[in-house]
Amino acid sequence: MRWTTRIAAAALVAVLQACATPPAHTPPPPPAMANEARPPVTILISIDGFRSDYLQRGVTPNLARLAAQGITGPMRPSFPSKTFPNHWTLVTGLVPDHHGIVGNRMEDAAHPGQTFTTASDAPYWWNAAPPIWVEAERAGIRTGTVFWPGANVAWGSTVTKADHGDYAGGARPRDWLQYNQAINGTQRVDTVLDWLRRPAAADRPRFVTLYFDRVDVVGHDYGPNSPEVAQAAAQVDAQIGALVDGLAALHQPANLVLVSDHGMSETSDTRVIPLDLPKDSYHLIEAGPFAALTPLPGKEALVEGTLLGRHPHMECWRKAEIPARFRFGSNPRIPAILCLAEPRWMIVEKLPDAPFTRGEHGYDNRSADMAALFIAAGPAFRHGTVPAFDNVDVAPLLRDLLGLPPGRGLDGDDAPFRSLLQPR
Repeated sequence: MRWTTRIAAAALVAVLQACATPPAHTPPPPPAMANEARPPVTILISIDGFRSDYLQRGVTPNLARLAAQGITGPMRPSFPSKTFPNHWTLVTGLVPDHHGIVGNRMEDAAHPGQTFTTASDAPYWWNAAPPIWVEAERAGIRTGTVFWPGANVAWGSTVTKADHGDYAGGARPRDWLQYNQAINGTQRVDTVLDWLRRPAAADRPRFVTLYFDRVDVVGHDYGPNSPEVAQAAAQVDAQIGALVDGLAALHQPANLVLVSDHGMSETSDTRVIPLDLPKDSYHLIEAGPFAALTPLPGKEALVEGTLLGRHPHMECWRKAEIPARFRFGSNPRIPAILCLAEPRWMIVEKLPDAPFTRGEHGYDNRSADMAALFIAAGPAFRHGTVPAFDNVDVAPLLRDLLGLPPGRGLDGDDAPFRSLLQPR
């Protein structure tokens, strides 16, 4: 949807002023900018690892105000509830089984000897589905990404020199940054505001992504119930408040869509499930909340006989027999066998050497521990709540906000939000 009227612009300025904490050192905009009737920008914000119930812990006043003035509701991640699969789902509208990023670590028979990790940016891993910034740029909508898994990839490009990482063609956001954890949250917010401070409207992005990783990092290190997680959530909330303040100072209306990719479950050394298999019988791709593995030649009967079926705190399936509700199992990058642990349990190759308590994700996407954050606020939205929905519905909502046509063949749609969108 295109929200270009002065009424819409004034409405979000009022919302932003109501949400904002007093700005510290935001410079006033030039007089011409202050008098400009700006169309709203759509800003997709990910707070990695922000479990939905963190919002009720009393440490996130800015997020609470946005939720109170816009729409919110419980959002289910896609399976597996991992970072890269779900970030790609949020911007493509497809489940991992269909967009091809099926894990934080994976292999592909079409590219032997290569392993995808969270540092991989070769385009062949990503090219199965276009992200929304590619679709927006094709429609003449300028975009910018302050980090987002896959946003640094020249989508649709082809390899010219594999050994040097050279690629031809492809599309990226007009403005983008290579991920660097050392760039802190304040710097990330300032980058977005700097883009929107550009004097020429044609030079300012109309769709932006902004990514915060601190809550996830701390959740892994200390567990979701730790005071460190509460502190990290408060810190990112303050950075969201600074963004809201800065938008108000620029007289820049914005439709903010705040999400997380998954929740977090507390694990410990007392809740581990060792794989009871000889090391020379299988090839392990990933372990933890789930194990993804392939039997080695001649060992199929041993591995399947040991693993398949229900076990205490774990269940294992052949990929073709994974329950349909996971919408997972047809992609060629998924290995032959998947084992899924109960929440709070971990599948390991060997027992841990020392005690630990930490956080993990990757469990059943319908687990309460995996529930993700969703808040949307701005001139496009009425106030209300939505019942539980799947995160494949976020990309269709973003298409509405940007005025893009409905996507073809998507796994989600905008149905959960239609009654809460303002009329065009």
